[in-house]
Amino acid sequence: MRGHPAWELLLPAAAAPPRRRGRSLREALREAVRTGRLAPGTRLPSSRALAADLGVSRGLVTEAYEQLTAEGYLRSDRGSGTWVGGVARAAAPGVRDLAPRPPGTRVDFRPGTPDLSMFPRSAWGAAQRAVLAELEHRQLGYPDPRGLPGLRSALAALLARRRGVVADPERLVVCSGVAQATTLLGFALHARGLRTVGVEDPGSPEHGRLFAATGLETVWLPVDEEGLVPGPLAASGVRAAVVTPSHQFPSGIAYTAGRRAALLDWARSVDGFLLEDDYDGDFRYDRAPVGALQGLDPERVAYAGSVSKSLAPGLRLGWMLVPEALLDEVVERKRTMDLGNPALDQAVLARFVADGGYDRQLRRCQRAYRERRDALVAALERHFPGTEVTGIAAGLHVIARVPPTYGPTTRFLERARAAGVALRPLEDYGTARFTDTDPVHLVIGYAHLTPGDIARGIGLVAEAYGTGRGRDGG
Repeated sequence: MRGHPAWELLLPAAAAPPRRRGRSLREALREAVRTGRLAPGTRLPSSRALAADLGVSRGLVTEAYEQLTAEGYLRSDRGSGTWVGGVARAAAPGVRDLAPRPPGTRVDFRPGTPDLSMFPRSAWGAAQRAVLAELEHRQLGYPDPRGLPGLRSALAALLARRRGVVADPERLVVCSGVAQATTLLGFALHARGLRTVGVEDPGSPEHGRLFAATGLETVWLPVDEEGLVPGPLAASGVRAAVVTPSHQFPSGIAYTAGRRAALLDWARSVDGFLLEDDYDGDFRYDRAPVGALQGLDPERVAYAGSVSKSLAPGLRLGWMLVPEALLDEVVERKRTMDLGNPALDQAVLARFVADGGYDRQLRRCQRAYRERRDALVAALERHFPGTEVTGIAAGLHVIARVPPTYGPTTRFLERARAAGVALRPLEDYGTARFTDTDPVHLVIGYAHLTPGDIARGIGLVAEAYGTGRGRDGG
């Protein structure tokens, strides 16, 4: 027996404390079969022999053999011993991380990403401790699928004050971010017979992917300097559309009052709905905040937002204010989808909002992000003179139109990539295609980068063109 492969595999289990020895032995045997160290068809020693070699009771080994035989890891033939079965297969080695991350990148100017180092750990931790001390036991049960009443009330008050929405807590649904809000609305629209939905062009490609999962086809609709263009919208035949009226993504414009009115008139005329994605509505730097479209007609506009930009996307906490006609379907979909968001996380956010921590966090982020925006504008002006930068009054990104002398766009991106800098062209966000004689159109995010990193990244691209004017930011 001492030469048998099971010997060295099971020795650590046999040395476990008596109370855990049986479980350790079973786990060691399972793992040996899964990983192939005990190959299919291997005959195991008798329970008596293995118990003697390991210095454990025969009953412990017999129990382990019987348990793993019942689970399918082993097979036992009466009178001929115990063998490793052929059912178990080894899992793929390692654990993959599928979070989006360009390989070999020194500076990544991806848009829409906050600075995760600014997450208020101390204040959030204090809110967690307070909630754990005060939360009633019953609140740890399955929640209202719309969300905890305390959080819905806190968010309704916050959104009415900061974003000018009509915020009825009874029509507010807590979601796993705007992504789930979009999916929930897509299912509700599909249930009403809709099969198409309009999306802004340029706009977020994610909207199309989310609606496709609900059975809806997306139709690109053009955006001009005032917002979504009414003519093509009416001609498209859609009865629902996604809009980003406070800070259009990615162009950065704010919809004009006239365009907002025209969109609401269209929705009423076709018995349709608008989904307002207020993805970065709290970040305004050089102008007064633009109120949400939903406040003008809460029966035609579903309003969605989240803490992904203000706190962290990993929290997966957001909200949607739902028109009355769609509420029942949205709530039922939320219930069947996940039975509601985690109660403890909701209670912590409610506490954080009610105690003023959320407002303090927004003020802190606004100061930092304004400084970073200024650093980006300065770096572009220094290294690529003549660049036109728009969309700078709000949000977490800008649109940069680099002069044609640095084009075409493909060459600009290739040189940036070779320098270890990740940039996104405007073409990634819509149907427009630019010629080799057009300026380079870029969507540049800055919120997650320090001013030094911003200056260094733009400087690296400039060096790739031989136009670098000194190594900014180290």
